[in-house]
Amino acid sequence: MFEDRTDAGEKLARALEKYKNEGVLVLAIPRGGVEVGYQVAKYLNADLSIVVTRKLPLPHNPEAGFGAIAENGSAFIFEDAKRWLSEDQVEKVIEEQKREVVRRVRALRGGRPLPVIKGRTVILVDDGIAMGSTMIASIILCKSKGAGKIIVASPVSSEEVANQIGRMVDEIVVLTNPPYFRAVAQVYRYWYDVPDKEVINILDRWEKEKDKKVNKG
Repeated sequence: MFEDRTDAGEKLARALEKYKNEGVLVLAIPRGGVEVGYQVAKYLNADLSIVVTRKLPLPHNPEAGFGAIAENGSAFIFEDAKRWLSEDQVEKVIEEQKREVVRRVRALRGGRPLPVIKGRTVILVDDGIAMGSTMIASIILCKSKGAGKIIVASPVSSEEVANQIGRMVDEIVVLTNPPYFRAVAQVYRYWYDVPDKEVINILDRWEKEKDKKVNKG
């Protein structure tokens, strides 16, 4: 059990100790993954940014999803989605979520492009991996941009999803695999939906801390 996302991030960071001072790039998945990613990047003395992804929600049940899309258009769709949805329905949802991705890139990253990924060791961080679709879309993005090495890091995931994702990347670090895993929130004592404003504040804090380091150097 984690107290909150800060606690989870600190514990996850220690599990990634071997990447400390190795010049890695931490890409956090908003919104819940940003505080976790911040703690990881701070401990590892790494670079930090966000990669914007969106779940593709089922039209009749928005809480459930049939895949995800990343900010470069990389999409992951579950194989059996076509049993539930027509091609037109899939395309409509993708277009809707593309607009939301653009909005989030503007709102959360100020419209700035992703840092250079080509040839770098990238650690993808979220506050938990449920179905895995947003993480997989992020992995596809990193591969398309030529990442040298991809590590997935999360406080929690089901064993099945962790194994699936582990086959796609160089390494996966998950702190706990609960036997009856229903939702990411179940491993946090203090859980809430993170607003855009909090993400922006975390990233602003990171930039100020980075500037202080540069000035000291």
